[in-house]
Amino acid sequence: MKKVLLVTASLVALGAAAPAVAADLAARPYTKAPPMVAAIYDWSGFYIGVNGGWGSSHNTWTNTSVFGFGVGEGSHDATGGTVGGQLGYRWQAGNWVFGVEGQGNWADFSGSNVSLIAPAVTNRSKIDAFGLITGQVGYAWNNVLLYAKGGAAVTNSKHEGSVLGVTLDSVEKTRWGGTVGAGVEFAFAPGWSAGVEYNHLFLDTESHTFVSPILGVTRIDDIKQDADLVTVRVNYKFGFGGAPLIAKY
Repeated sequence: MKKVLLVTASLVALGAAAPAVAADLAARPYTKAPPMVAAIYDWSGFYIGVNGGWGSSHNTWTNTSVFGFGVGEGSHDATGGTVGGQLGYRWQAGNWVFGVEGQGNWADFSGSNVSLIAPAVTNRSKIDAFGLITGQVGYAWNNVLLYAKGGAAVTNSKHEGSVLGVTLDSVEKTRWGGTVGAGVEFAFAPGWSAGVEYNHLFLDTESHTFVSPILGVTRIDDIKQDADLVTVRVNYKFGFGGAPLIAKY
């Protein structure tokens, strides 16, 4: 009988304690998940890169000495390949990106035409180097940058006249002018980006005096020159802090 009473008392005690245990095991409060993080590419910083592609310069020759007034000798396109490098700095304000850049390239743009006033003479033009000093303004969609550029251009140009492949006279000159262009660039890895760029060079008209050491003849030609360039570029940006992304909540 005593055992029955002890068991009954134990069950009653357990029943009384059950509500307290249930209260202690109340549901945990809901914790909101952390917000999503959007990765935004930062175009700010110094960069260095390489480029390569194709170019073409248009050259129009006008003789001003044979007849005492300007007479056209014809024109030709000097085309070929180019390779070089660039160094610049960009800074970003919101989606807008501003920058400055210097570029130097070796080139092999060459072409020729037969002179219209001396059919035995072939006039040839060649650009073997050029440089660009430009400012940039662009708009970025995260890791894609579309930009325009403009500034100064300089070329090392050579012009010559020949007969049956023998050079009669030549002039080599550094020519200065202006340039405008545009490009698109895509950042594909921490610090690395690649893009395509177009530039037009305005080199205007310059007078060149040709002296033939073989014939002892002097001629003067006004040569108008401009050029178009299309290059593929790969850049490496310094100071990206180990990752090219800025966290934005």
